[in-house]
Amino acid sequence: MIPMSSYVLLGTALQIQSVDLLKSRNGENRQSHHTDQYEYEDLIVRRGKPFKISITFKRSFNIKSDQIAVILQMANGQPITLPLIKEFDEGGWGCQVSDVSGQKVMLWVNTSAQAPVGKYQLSVRTQCPGGSYAHPTDSSLKVYLLFNPWCRMDAVFMDNEAWLQEYVLNENGRIYYGTEYQIGERSWSYGQFDKGVLDAVMYILDRGGLSPTSRGDPISVTRVISAMVNSMDDNGVIAGSWADDYPDGVNPVAWVGSVDILLRFHQTGSSVKYGQCWVFAGVTTTVLRCLGIPGRTITNFASAHDTDGNLTFDVYFDENMKPLEDKNSDSVWNYHCWNDCWMTRPDLPPGYSGWQAIDATPQETSSGTYCCGPCPLLAIKNGLVNIKYDTPFLFSEVNSDKVFYQRMANGQFKKVHVEERAVGHCISTKAVGSYAREDITYLYKYPEGSAEERNSVRTAAQYGNKPMAVAEPLQTEDIVMTVESQDGVLTGSDINVRVLLNNRSSSRRSLSLTMSVAVMYYNGVCKESFKNDTRNVSINPGETKSVGMLVSYNEYRTHLLDQAAMMLTVSGIVQETGQKLAKQHTFRIRTPDLDIKVHGEAVVGQQITATIVFQNPLEIVLHNAVFHVEGPGLQRPKTVPVGDIGPRKTVSIQENFTPQRPGPRQFIASLESNELSQVHGSTEVVVRSS
Repeated sequence: MIPMSSYVLLGTALQIQSVDLLKSRNGENRQSHHTDQYEYEDLIVRRGKPFKISITFKRSFNIKSDQIAVILQMANGQPITLPLIKEFDEGGWGCQVSDVSGQKVMLWVNTSAQAPVGKYQLSVRTQCPGGSYAHPTDSSLKVYLLFNPWCRMDAVFMDNEAWLQEYVLNENGRIYYGTEYQIGERSWSYGQFDKGVLDAVMYILDRGGLSPTSRGDPISVTRVISAMVNSMDDNGVIAGSWADDYPDGVNPVAWVGSVDILLRFHQTGSSVKYGQCWVFAGVTTTVLRCLGIPGRTITNFASAHDTDGNLTFDVYFDENMKPLEDKNSDSVWNYHCWNDCWMTRPDLPPGYSGWQAIDATPQETSSGTYCCGPCPLLAIKNGLVNIKYDTPFLFSEVNSDKVFYQRMANGQFKKVHVEERAVGHCISTKAVGSYAREDITYLYKYPEGSAEERNSVRTAAQYGNKPMAVAEPLQTEDIVMTVESQDGVLTGSDINVRVLLNNRSSSRRSLSLTMSVAVMYYNGVCKESFKNDTRNVSINPGETKSVGMLVSYNEYRTHLLDQAAMMLTVSGIVQETGQKLAKQHTFRIRTPDLDIKVHGEAVVGQQITATIVFQNPLEIVLHNAVFHVEGPGLQRPKTVPVGDIGPRKTVSIQENFTPQRPGPRQFIASLESNELSQVHGSTEVVVRSS
């Protein structure tokens, strides 16, 4: 170690002429560290793996008597001195001479596999018999140090190259939405390598108050990410809004990627308006991958939001089995998006490393802060809600039972029905190496109704000190009810829904059936029902009877929200047996897609054109229409106002862009207007090198 007091300039000291970080994107350092895609001209490396620097001295270097030390220092952190060593301690700090040629020395620099991630200032000091020398601080000698999932000593190590290509290096995503019966998908530009994104991510860690030492631990880092991506508590990246009105910001369904959001946050220091769950999740994936933590975006269909922590989703009805809307505070989101990230969990018993769930959407607090996770998927699957972090909440999202309560004459409520398969369906993520949807429900829960799945619910109830939900026994349950709806596209058409009632008894059954339709936000919160109907139905033994309801366009068009979803609540009482019937069915209307075509061959540095075409499917004017376009490596985020679009009219725009990086790329666009949004499109573009 070179004593700090000896850094004085002596005439015979080994003086440094220049330091070259060898930071070219096409050079060995950036290529071998898998950081050549970042649109930065700085040195970006991953911890636990050596990189080379070149030092030119003012005299020839004497390997026997001359000493070199490299110093790395993070803002507000202690300087880390890397002395010359003969052999690297794998995963430790140190320097090693690679080659000497007169005044020029090539030096290997190795960082610890547990090093704090962030931006470092690099400096060099020397010592020789003639004295010591400290090279003046040079702001151009900065080094970005990232997590290294290619390094076995790193806590985020992932031993699967195809997964690394997908979960760290892929900039193009698919995020799923809709309902379990009508799954839609939107393209998403993660853009983790775009210019400015890495600095925005470093700014997030700074704003999150992470100490330099905590930045080496992916558990601490991901917990702060889940807190900082939302604006609650800390004025983080995105302000959430589910109000269906966004006059002072962007409609959440209009975003097509993370880049614009992260750059706005970094430039202004203020939360970007507005986001909903898939926006929080998409930005979180970008932040994870940018830092080198393997990450992916997850969608859970029929996702429970347990507001009171009792691990069940509760629905209340009055004496006549009509919904009590003011008492139903728990909700089941049509879908909810969060993230998986990959790491070891040395803070937990063995077996809990691997995929961990984190959720940046602000729903409930964790230790007083709106954050969630990281939580091992295995703990969720087995109902081990005592395993940190936030397992009870995540478990309830995918595997809580839906419990129906009826108000009695004395005002008390009793359980009348338990629906065990109400939540946690078709848990989805983009497949590795393709744009297919991969169903990963099996990682979060055992098969519905299996002994293992019921045991998980029982285990969660025991740990949560709540009894497992069991309905009070009824005399007879011989009427089976199912609900169906047609898959419609938003073209101004009517929608048919129907209730199927099957009488499995040997006697005639009569019942009073109440049906109500409400427009709902995708997070399960319904507006007041806009259509209600009561039917008296008689069903012969063994008969299946269909009870239909027509929901006309004129009835629902003024109520529709961004995501065009509706909920049908059906309830009733069988006169002969007292059997209670209750079912909630969600259905949505699909919005049209944009038609995108790219003209000409895509070559790095050469301008090409994309045409985007949209036809208004409605008989009304769409006011204040705006296109949003984006594509990592192709096109920086851009908005294109097109004004009003008349009834059934077609609008076409042309966008010129210049590809910056070769390889398979995606050009993504969306359209928003006052009357219609959730309109997306994307096309693949293969860019060749110039």
